[in-house]
Amino acid sequence: MQKIYLDHSATTPLDPQVLKKMQPYLTDVFGNASSAHSFGQEAMKGIDWAREQLVNLFGCKFKEIIFTSGATESNNLVIQGILKAFKQNKDEKYHIITSKIEHPAVLEPCQELVKQGLIEVTYVGVDKKGLVNVAEIKKAIKDNTILVSIMYVNNEIGTIQPIREIGKMIEKVNKQRLKEKDKVSVFDKVYFHTDAVQAVNYCKMNAPYLHADLITISAHKIYGPKGVGAFYIRENTPLKAITLGGHQEYNFRPGTYNVAGIVGLGAAVELINDRVANEKINQQIEKLRDKLISGLKNKIPDIKINGDMENRVPANANISFLNAEGESMLLMLDLEDIAVSTGSACASGSLEPSHVLRALGIPPEICHASLRFTLGKGTTGKEINKVIEVLPPIIERLRKMSPLK
Repeated sequence: MQKIYLDHSATTPLDPQVLKKMQPYLTDVFGNASSAHSFGQEAMKGIDWAREQLVNLFGCKFKEIIFTSGATESNNLVIQGILKAFKQNKDEKYHIITSKIEHPAVLEPCQELVKQGLIEVTYVGVDKKGLVNVAEIKKAIKDNTILVSIMYVNNEIGTIQPIREIGKMIEKVNKQRLKEKDKVSVFDKVYFHTDAVQAVNYCKMNAPYLHADLITISAHKIYGPKGVGAFYIRENTPLKAITLGGHQEYNFRPGTYNVAGIVGLGAAVELINDRVANEKINQQIEKLRDKLISGLKNKIPDIKINGDMENRVPANANISFLNAEGESMLLMLDLEDIAVSTGSACASGSLEPSHVLRALGIPPEICHASLRFTLGKGTTGKEINKVIEVLPPIIERLRKMSPLK
């Protein structure tokens, strides 16, 4: 039987069209893009082409796109790089605001900087649907706040945060701040960052529309290669490199260019920039996701959908199956050649309940009874039917063994 892959939030398969664009840069166009000779300049043409695709995605300037090794590096560079810039201007303890449901690539850098005594952090909560409150973020802003970082789409429950509303609110706060200054500098503002890794396939990414200063993305979540990402940085946003050893990427991110990977990211974004085709794909994904949910609801009692079904990307279904243990469900589905997840791939191996589900107020025993199904553009109706057929007897078997029943 063909394997069924329903873990697209962890990673996506490489699109054949993306691979085709990458292939020349894996073989024939091998020069170092920083070299002045023709071999290097041919490689740089590929990077410039990829940057143009991201310019179209974000609606920004050419020099506002920075390539990295992925969203984890990008998020670290944003958080640590802004702090470094502010510290060089004025050495004091600064304040960052983020949410309780962020990816570890945001939470852990914040926690480490707190341990070092360099910053203080406010972690805003979410409601039972997994949505942040804009008013709560505004209330948390203080005189020493330099950064607000709120993810666009949650990787576990798929909820879409009100990023545009947050961005507009921060702009109003900044206008008020600047009114009170005789002499204005870039260090008088609160900057707004969104980790948009899970949003790119489904949501508006235009930076002026979102009113965001910094937006991070990763290629392998959008049918591109692993090990490459990028971020948008609004012009005049203070940021200092946190790694040294070169002058690539406008001095923000040194290191020899991963030319083939960057071209792959550009090719994946080029497909997304075809709005009509992408919307058609997303409508099909949403139909199949809804079919999965309704099919499981009809066959399995005592299940709960986690997160807001309205403000949610079409590919995500996070479901709790009461009195059935998540890891056991995952392993038994894997024996049936069906791949799903119990949460973030970056947290696999942890025995702790999902911090995202806990933030929604879900008890630990129900958190441990949850599966994340994330569909992709290759998912078929036949595959969804197979999951609806296979999962109910697995749940029934596990519930019979459960000490919680």
